[in-house]
Amino acid sequence: QRRLVASGGRLVQAGGSLRLTCTVSGRALRDDAIGWFRTAPGKDREFVAAVSWYSGLTYYPDSFKGRFTISKDGTKDTAYLQMNNLGPEDTALYVCADAKDFSCSGFDCVKDPEDYDIWGSGTQVTVSS
Repeated sequence: QRRLVASGGRLVQAGGSLRLTCTVSGRALRDDAIGWFRTAPGKDREFVAAVSWYSGLTYYPDSFKGRFTISKDGTKDTAYLQMNNLGPEDTALYVCADAKDFSCSGFDCVKDPEDYDIWGSGTQVTVSS
């Protein structure tokens, strides 16, 4: 059974950078999309980024473009989220998720939690001002 584990979150000062890791075990990733979401205290879950495992296409809301970068390592079934110029507003629990049999290309196919089948554990990112 596939399992996703997010790691890399920690306390960081404003302006700093972090790289989060989503490690996938179980069945090898193939026709999947891996996405990152975050939930800040008192706020709804927010889509951060996604990557198509087959094509390598990446997807971001406009608010994260240029500051966050999602990537993948197909040899390790691992996805990464590089986050730069962090601010206190980025403080949240970050979670990765797997959309199996991802056959739809486009932002609208990856931005909603309902697009994903398997959810992993979260990793806490705290940004101090």
